[in-house]
Amino acid sequence: MAYAIGVDIGGTNTKFGIVDKRGNIVHQSRMKTSDYEQVGAFVDDLYEHLLPLIQEVGGIEMIKGIGMGAPNGNYYKGTIEFAPNLKWKGIVPMVSIVQEKFKIPATLTNDANAAAQGEMMYGAAKGMKDFIVITLGTGVGSGIIVNGQLVYGHDGFAGELGHVTVIPDGRPHWGTGLKGSLEAYCSATGIRLTAIELLEKYADTPSPLRDIPAEEIDSKKVCDCAMNGCEISKEIFNYTGEVLGRALANFIMFSSPEAIVLFGGVTAAGDLLMKPTRYAMEANLLPIFQNKVKLIFSDLKEADAAILGASALVWE
Repeated sequence: MAYAIGVDIGGTNTKFGIVDKRGNIVHQSRMKTSDYEQVGAFVDDLYEHLLPLIQEVGGIEMIKGIGMGAPNGNYYKGTIEFAPNLKWKGIVPMVSIVQEKFKIPATLTNDANAAAQGEMMYGAAKGMKDFIVITLGTGVGSGIIVNGQLVYGHDGFAGELGHVTVIPDGRPHWGTGLKGSLEAYCSATGIRLTAIELLEKYADTPSPLRDIPAEEIDSKKVCDCAMNGCEISKEIFNYTGEVLGRALANFIMFSSPEAIVLFGGVTAAGDLLMKPTRYAMEANLLPIFQNKVKLIFSDLKEADAAILGASALVWE
């Protein structure tokens, strides 16, 4: 049996595993990305971590290749380019460094594209040829599948739906400076900012969120408060869903997907997020698109999805 290695390179942690073609992760582990100032030292240690796992499945000849997902990963060039949350600055030739070390084929894409690949091979979008994955975490990422193929664009960077403008001249993004982007409202970070704004707006309305220092409010605490009946917390998710739903309507009218798959930590809010999102999405669609596009949560375990998505690149 052949195996693939899946590597998810994040700003803080790197998760990796050995995966069979059915999507079973037979071995997995992790290491701290943030410990490595130099990419060469990182790849050397990744090799040392993976070597015993590779031996467990019968040696390197059993491995078909390595798939990697990384922020600002360029599929065409095999490079990580100007990733703001990695210590390795500029353009990093990750594929060539990994191939040199492991002596097997390697492929790289951005992390949200890897998630879309994983959904198509192993997850909620299995069997679909047209769908969009939206990752709702610290930021908002996206992977777009059209006719069974990932949309990369001419330079490898297509599908930055998190940075489309959803509210003209709206909230400035903390990293890019762009105003009114989807990420500024619908990421976990955006939800925190909405919470602070609404607590100020409804200054006379009681809320358990007021007992939490502003710098400690996060999307999980807002979710917990909403599930316990806090009206302001519910309103935060209503507003987030309204913004997200309007954006999804635009995405649908662009590529007419069979489904939109929502993935990431923010989806733990369940119906608190899903109901207002679906309502706003349908309300902003032309009749020819209404009630045709499935809006679903990913059914992949968040801990495994990044590894599965990266490994799926090997089987392309």
